Amino acid sequence: MTKKILLTGGIGYIGSHICVALLEYGYEISILDSDIKNCSEIVKNISKITELNHKKFKQRISLYEGDIRDKKILREIFLKLKNKGDKFSAVIHLAGLKSVSQSIKNPLDYWDVNVNGSINLLKVMNEFCCKTIIFSSSAMVYGSKKDLKLDESLRLNPTNPYGLTKATVEKILETVFLSELDYWKVCNLRYFNPIGAHFSGLIGEKLGLNGSNIFPLLNLVASGKKKLIKIYGNDWPTKDGTGIRDYIHVMDLAYGHVIAMEYLLSNKSQQINLNIGSGQGTTVLELIKIYQRVNNCSIPYEFCERREGDVGILVADNQLAKKILNWNPTRSIEEMCKDGWNWEKNQTKLS
Repeated sequence: MTKKILLTGGIGYIGSHICVALLEYGYEISILDSDIKNCSEIVKNISKITELNHKKFKQRISLYEGDIRDKKILREIFLKLKNKGDKFSAVIHLAGLKSVSQSIKNPLDYWDVNVNGSINLLKVMNEFCCKTIIFSSSAMVYGSKKDLKLDESLRLNPTNPYGLTKATVEKILETVFLSELDYWKVCNLRYFNPIGAHFSGLIGEKLGLNGSNIFPLLNLVASGKKKLIKIYGNDWPTKDGTGIRDYIHVMDLAYGHVIAMEYLLSNKSQQINLNIGSGQGTTVLELIKIYQRVNNCSIPYEFCERREGDVGILVADNQLAKKILNWNPTRSIEEMCKDGWNWEKNQTKLS
């Protein structure tokens, strides 16, 4: 019987790419997302990428609009499978709020959605005996460290409410795991900086409300929709004064989820924390220069003050993920820039 996976937040930037990877691996997916009604184009494009006809696609993917804080919709999703004599093999939990700056302005929203929503999900999972979960965590749980590369053994010290909520959910998952050592399988994937898009140009990252992610901003400047990009700080302790980040192609990240899930499903109960990054540091100025060169465009920029809660250097030591999962990021930063711009050009054609 084909394994069924629940994907929360599955129509967002990262979720849509994980959908593609899961379908390619032969899974059936149920997606819970709060914005299904406005994402019909994304769903259609996922179908195009996977080359599934309408009937097969409908058999492999189910869509539910709702909030993870709504226990009723969660129970309905689990109950629907139970009534068919089936159940979810695992949950990939992406749903949540993710802006550092917005978490500082509206911390209660972040505690409510990210923490209370996760507790709600875990209660329903427990009720229906689904005890395998991949949690979308973040490198922000580490906070500001002097180490050039961050490994999973470091003490967590988040510097903003967003990072605090991620670290809190990790701690909750640890206590849940310890409460039933022989049953729960937990993997916290600590993302670094996913960028780029599927090479088809059919799915990618849109700039959300109050969004500040650098890559969609680069796309908007390159396409003439914005005049310039703001760089927050040119006095960080780096070679050119701009922050260093570990950029990873979103499809490398997506396949990392599937590989991590398959690892959990085929091994004994455990809890693992894994960095998902390229292991390479790139300054903001270097990223801009690579983007300009690869895509033959100009990106005007200006320097601004550092953002509250930001950190100067975030680079993954990804050796543990490579060792445990036999996972390797394969796409270069040039590919990330090329694929991301390809997505933006496709959006411009459609608009």
